[in-house]
Amino acid sequence: MTDQERKHLAQADRHIAECKGHIANQEEVIPQLAQRGQLTLWAEDMLDALKGSLRAFEMHRKLIVSQNGCREVGRAA
Repeated sequence: MTDQERKHLAQADRHIAECKGHIANQEEVIPQLAQRGQLTLWAEDMLDALKGSLRAFEMHRKLIVSQNGCREVGRAA
């Protein structure tokens, strides 16, 4: 694997990890909003969008791996 391929894979792993962090935060926000009697619809829509982004990032990572014949060893996310 070239340095450029490693950089792309590392970037994909960072995107996945960051997105998982955003999802975890959003999953904490929704019950807090509900507990305060606030509407959660927008927060739930945001959570759905984040989950969609995560799926896209994971698909992109799989594409990088398949195109470069990389192994899954050492995956950070």
